[in-house]
Amino acid sequence: MIYLDNAATTPVCAEAAQAAMEAMTAHFGNPSSTHAPGREARQMLASAREAIASTLGAHPGEVTFTSGGSEGDNWAIRGACRAQRHRGKHIISSLTEHDAVRKSLDYMESQGWEVTRLVPGPDGAVRAVDVAAALRPDTALVSLMLVNNETGAVTDIPAVARAIKAANSPALLHTDAIQAYMKIPFTVKSLGADIVTLSGHKIGAPKGVGAQYVRAGLRLPPLVLGGGQEEGRRSGTENMPGICALAAAAKAAKADKDAPARMAALRQGVIDALSPALPDMTVIGGGAPHILCLSLPGYRSEVLLNYLDAMGICVSKGSACKRGARSHVLEAMNLPTKVIDGAIRVSLSRFTTKEDADAFCKGLIQAANSLCKAI
Repeated sequence: MIYLDNAATTPVCAEAAQAAMEAMTAHFGNPSSTHAPGREARQMLASAREAIASTLGAHPGEVTFTSGGSEGDNWAIRGACRAQRHRGKHIISSLTEHDAVRKSLDYMESQGWEVTRLVPGPDGAVRAVDVAAALRPDTALVSLMLVNNETGAVTDIPAVARAIKAANSPALLHTDAIQAYMKIPFTVKSLGADIVTLSGHKIGAPKGVGAQYVRAGLRLPPLVLGGGQEEGRRSGTENMPGICALAAAAKAAKADKDAPARMAALRQGVIDALSPALPDMTVIGGGAPHILCLSLPGYRSEVLLNYLDAMGICVSKGSACKRGARSHVLEAMNLPTKVIDGAIRVSLSRFTTKEDADAFCKGLIQAANSLCKAI
């Protein structure tokens, strides 16, 4: 199997699997318990928090563990709006956000908030100048993803933060950095964001665990109520196997310093190999080293995917969360219908090899030569 759908999920790396197993078997205590196993689990929880904070350039107290990116995005938007409701009821976002953000924004609109959804530029990124133009005295929140999960387009979040500051706006800045984490270098200081959302299963940790950076001094009302875990920010007994696995995966990815450059080289190699053989191919967006969105206009992406799947090559049509629906991201970019309908996403990981990339290129060329174009 050639697995090139890492933007949807990554295989669990060996370090994460081992950490999860140890947390489930040898160190299974509840970190809220006061006996020895509980104290041991509490120390493991603190160590994991420190590990994630170190990858962000953050203080451990600014990191909260969650169940993943969807919870983090929901908490960021709904919590920030509650915290900022005295400042206004206007939100700025974009037309290309993940559904966890889009549907949270829909919910806030149902509660009387007004949302400005910005149109991306030709490269799929949102321009800071457009954010600046959309700011109003009653803007309470700006929420923009750092790396788009379908196109790999990189929005200049530091420039957005500077625009908010230059306008003397009290708006909070949230960024969904799920596809950027461990793929492009950043710290929370370099981003200038107040809230940063992360997910474990995009970096080699299991599904069902994530982390949220919330700037010191900013108190978001909790989304999940209960026993007051995570310093009252997120109730529920901590998912210790997942949390330990997330920390282990983050440490392993941080140690593999050359991974982004390797992925970028493989991505460019795919483009270089396909361009002469498929002259009608269109490359969409770009910027992140691990995501390549390309289109063969005139073909149907579903047919291409099925052909490649039969060859044991796994790629995707776009976001795995869309379940067959047409891409709102590509539509927001105002691309021609044939380009949208023929688009596929190839996404790499630090474990992707040149052999994997070469197999994909060979398979896609074979598919294009074997299949009939859609009428």
